[in-house]
Formats: sequence, structure tokens, C-alpha cells
Amino acid sequence: MKRSLLALTLLAALPFAASAAEGVSYNYVEGGYIATDTDFGDADGFAINGSGAIAPNFHVFGGYSGQTTDGFTNLGIRFPGVDVDQYRIGLGYNHEISPRMDLLTRVAYERAEVGSEDLDGYSVEAGVRGALSPMIEGYALAGYEDGSDYDGDFYGRVGGQVKFNQTWGLSGDVKFADGDTQYFIGPRITF
Repeated sequence: MKRSLLALTLLAALPFAASAAEGVSYNYVEGGYIATDTDFGDADGFAINGSGAIAPNFHVFGGYSGQTTDGFTNLGIRFPGVDVDQYRIGLGYNHEISPRMDLLTRVAYERAEVGSEDLDGYSVEAGVRGALSPMIEGYALAGYEDGSDYDGDFYGRVGGQVKFNQTWGLSGDVKFADGDTQYFIGPRITF
């Protein structure tokens, strides 16, 4: 009985299932340079991000970045930079809206460790991602992030990838928020 119900449910869901747009993969690992410009100072370091498809329309994603803020001088005293570690893990839904473009929605748990302080929160974002050509991919997302220890804020994120072949590419991303701009660039391995 349970197997029949499961099979019937899967058959009913088939017409609504869609795979990723042609030329867009949700299976990748990337790493590279990250920099953040804020009203309070700048930071830079490295980041590692990844994504894996778990069903035709769903993927998990995550990332880690380790940055150090610029040091500063106040009243003649030099203060060193502060380490900022950020973690992100989430679930995404992609729905093909044309042969080369997906509608993308994602939710994520976010954590930042700034010096000895821990900040927990979440983010939600939606937008489009598509293959502009066989060798160029791009995306544009609008999002909102909020947390228990900081005020919520809307942001925009744009990015893309230049593919050297089916496996290797160069990925870039810019996230714009109120008083904060974050940049990433680095190689991507798609599998």
C-alpha cells in the first residue's frame, strides 16, 4: 500500500518536475579571493563555495570565507585587524523557465564569527540564472538577510562564470547591501 501511494505520488509530480536549464550545472566547487568594503572598514581573504544537485529541481549549497579586516589607528594607538569567518549552508530550488534559463530561489542559514562574537541568521534570495552562451553563464538575485543580533537588510547579487571547458571555469560574484559590498573571484570545477 505504501509503495503504491509513493509511486502514485511520484507519477503525479512528474509533470511538474523540471531539470536545470541547458548549460547550467548545480554541481560545482569553487575557491578564490574575497573582499568586503563596508562603511566601517575593509576586509579580504579567501572563500570556498559549493553546490550539489539532490533532485532535478533541488540543490544544497554552502560556503565558507575567512577574512581579516584592515588594522586602524585611533588616538595614536595601532589596532590590528580582526578575523571574520562566515559560514553559509542552504537549500535551493531551480525551475526551468526557458531552455537556457532557470528561476532560482534559495534559503540559507548564515553564521559569522567576528573576533570573539558569534552572529547567527538566515537569508532568502530569488532571481534568474542562465547560460548566456555555451561558454558564459550569469545570474541576478535579490535577497533579504536577518539575524538575532543584527538588523535585517535587502541585498542584490550578480555574478557569472566564463567556462574554459566542461569542467573548468572562472567565477565571479558581487553582493550589494546597504553600506556593504562583497566581491569574489576564483576558479570553479563543475562536475
